[in-house]
Amino acid sequence: MSLDPDDPRPPYQQVAAALRAAILTRKIAPGDKLPSQMELSKHYGVARMTIQQALRILKDEGLTVSRQGSGIFARERTQRPIGLRPHIERAFEEPRVTIDFSGYTAETLHGIIGEPLDKIRSGRLTPQSIKIRMLLSDMDWPLSIPINTSRDPQASEPVRQRMADISARHAGAITDTVQELADLGLVSEAIVETRVHGSAPLFKAYIINGVDAFFGYYPVVKHEVRVGGKKQPIFDPMGKDAVLFQRTDDGDPDSLDAIFVAQTQDWFDSVWNTIATARQW
Repeated sequence: MSLDPDDPRPPYQQVAAALRAAILTRKIAPGDKLPSQMELSKHYGVARMTIQQALRILKDEGLTVSRQGSGIFARERTQRPIGLRPHIERAFEEPRVTIDFSGYTAETLHGIIGEPLDKIRSGRLTPQSIKIRMLLSDMDWPLSIPINTSRDPQASEPVRQRMADISARHAGAITDTVQELADLGLVSEAIVETRVHGSAPLFKAYIINGVDAFFGYYPVVKHEVRVGGKKQPIFDPMGKDAVLFQRTDDGDPDSLDAIFVAQTQDWFDSVWNTIATARQW
């Protein structure tokens, strides 16, 4: 199929527009592999350099992602927390697993890593090392959220304590189950660390094996929770409603994806190494 000779746009823009339409209308579904550059060159009747220019546009728009040795794929542009599961499970297939998480309670992370940890126990997965760092809000501080809707500091203290208990339960369970793998001799190294800081939980971020970064905002909602046996109306960040945006380092240091992953990692490390303090659960 040749391009329209009456179209005033350069050929690479026409190719980009055709592929963009195919991705946005899901003729090329999220996660599908695009044809090779040679196949696209033949399909559109243009030089491979033209195809390369078109593919660069799509990558910069966040519509595609390159995977070294595998090709170019249509990006799954937005995903809910459950979309993390295949990425984290795939991370445990590598010899060295690293997960950096910044967020509210680590409840989602706890639920997701259960299956790959079970596979390690059964011998179906054999990573050599696992390192998990969790960066959570310190509920000992009078944060802006979660709080009682009255905004009364005294009424908000038990609300924060409730969330501190939830964080301790999930972060503690992650720590115990991962370190148990090392105690059983199933992995050579297992490190789980938690640090807390005095900022309110407004967003969540995951960095998986230093390659995939997920980022999403917590919407703040008003709802009732049971505190001390009584229901209290609170303003609360809702993790389950956070839509996550994914970026993958494709090996090109100048690409938007690689820059986003690097900047997310730099931000995490800066907070971890400065204002965050160790917390044991």
